[in-house]
Parts: sequence; structure tokens; C-alpha cells
Amino acid sequence: MPEKAADLIELWRGGLKESVHQGHAVICDRHGIVEAWGSPGATIFPRSSCKMIQALPLVESGAADACGLEPRHLALACASHQGARLHVDQVAEWLERLGLGETDLRCGAHLPGDADERKRLVCGDEAPCQLHNNCSGKHAGFLTLNRHIKGDSEYVAPDHPIQRSIRMAFEDLTGEPIRGWGIDGCSAPNFACTVEGLARAMRSFAAPDAGTRGEAQRRLVRAMLDHPELVAGETRACTELMRAMNGRAVVKTGAEAVFVAILPDQGLGVALKVADGGTRGSEAAITALMVHLGVLDPDHPVVARYLTGPQRNWRGMVTGELRRAAGFP
Repeated sequence: MPEKAADLIELWRGGLKESVHQGHAVICDRHGIVEAWGSPGATIFPRSSCKMIQALPLVESGAADACGLEPRHLALACASHQGARLHVDQVAEWLERLGLGETDLRCGAHLPGDADERKRLVCGDEAPCQLHNNCSGKHAGFLTLNRHIKGDSEYVAPDHPIQRSIRMAFEDLTGEPIRGWGIDGCSAPNFACTVEGLARAMRSFAAPDAGTRGEAQRRLVRAMLDHPELVAGETRACTELMRAMNGRAVVKTGAEAVFVAILPDQGLGVALKVADGGTRGSEAAITALMVHLGVLDPDHPVVARYLTGPQRNWRGMVTGELRRAAGFP
């Protein structure tokens, strides 16, 4: 059957509906789907929203403890950070304790999202390095595990033991075989799944089973809750939403408008994909879902920023507004 997307978020201008962000969203508890919009079986790449799954073997294997990693390191392993000095310096320190350096990373370099660090590089005529890559914390985690298992240096190769262990964890937690795979922006494999499968995996982090895996999941969730500034950074939706929710939920974005949430108190996992790949739609949709689930105060300023506040032009004039589509959420 075709994957039919639902209307999630609308943009209104001058009293007319100008644009619609369509997509798929699923909320799961231990028994299965609680609520859904669009097609739960739609196949997606989770992109960076699944970094906590990619970090699981780091903790489960004992590599994190053998290296003496702290919660801040685990938060960085799950992060899509913006390359601020805070992030760059901590990843550099992490690599140094491994006896490794920036050249051991395999994520590639790009200009940082952090305005101050980007200005420093541009004004100093300095090129960004791989530490600025938003995935450098994840890759530092890969290197930590790789040293532990004595693997070869090309740890992002799809047949490398690290990536095979991630695939096994991914299939276990989503409860389904992968639907294919592609290479992510940071050069690591990214495994495709259904939106329902991704929500099911997030549910497993919200209410982990007993045992080594469950303890690893709890540690990763707690690290993200304790260090929202490392998961993304100042002015970024993941960081601002987690701060606003005061430890009641983890949220994590991925490229192409994917978002997930983990709600430990309610034992719920959430996954959504906005079909057009636009960040505006995914940030508005995850904000609406967090309000809907009662973990985000609808009057908090962050809700106005990402969902209910007016759209303004470059002169500050109000030009329109975002609205939840009828029936969402």
C-alpha cells in the first residue's frame, strides 16, 4: 500500500493557507502504537535521530567504562552539536585520553553552526577541522569502542565490527529487519526503518528492560537529560526544548526533518518524519507533540519560538503564523 502522509503543520499568510508540512508521526508504549498520523509503516532514514542506538555498543561493551568516560562524553556520543568551543574542546580532550587525534576521525570537516566559532575561523582565515563536525562526538565514541575491540582504523566501513554491532542493536530495538542502508553525512552507515520501528526503539529507551542493555540505555538517556547543551547547543531546538521540559523528555533531531522523543516517566517513544525535509516543519511538529503529551507547558516561550509565535519578515513585521493541521496532534 502507498505511504500516505498526513497534514501536520500549516503556514498561514494574509488569512490564507500558504504551505503545508506533511509527514508521519507515531507514539508508542510497551504494547505498541498509542497514536499515529500518516503511515506508521513509512520507510525512512532516521539519520542523526538514532545516535543513542549507535552509542549503545560503546556502553554495552564496557568500552566506555574502560576509558573512564563520564556522562558528558556519553551526551556527546549522542550529539549533533554545533561546533562551539565547548563541543570542540571536549571532543579534543576525549581523543587525547585515547591517545588519538583529529586525523583519526572519519567524519569530515565543515564550518561550525556556532556563530562565535564560525566568526573566529573566518576572521582568522582558519579552516574548520573534523572536531567541528556536528558528529565528532559520535565518532569519538566509535574510536573508543574501536580501541577496545582492537579494530582497524576504517571504523565507518559497513562491514566493520562496530557497524555490524550497531546494525544488530538497531534491528533488535526497532523490532524489524533494516529496510536498506545509506551513507550518512558523516560517512557512517545509516539504516532505514519504519517510523513505527523508530518510535518502538525510542520506547525501549524510555522504559528499558533489565540487564546490560537496559542499564546502557538508562545511562545514555540520563547523560542527554543532564547535558542538553552538549546534545545540540545554544539556540538549537533540541537543547532549548529539553531545557524547557525540565528532564521530562529527551528530544533528538536528524537531517531531513526527522525527530524522536523519549519520555521516561510515561514510558513513551515518539518518532516523526516531515516529508519535505524542512526543519521548520519538524521542529514545529515535535513541539506540538510534546505539548500534546503534557511534558511541555504550552505557555513556555520555546513553544512560541517553534510553533505558536508569529512569523516575521526582515523588518520585524508580522507576516503569518504556523498552525497545527486539523487532527494533529
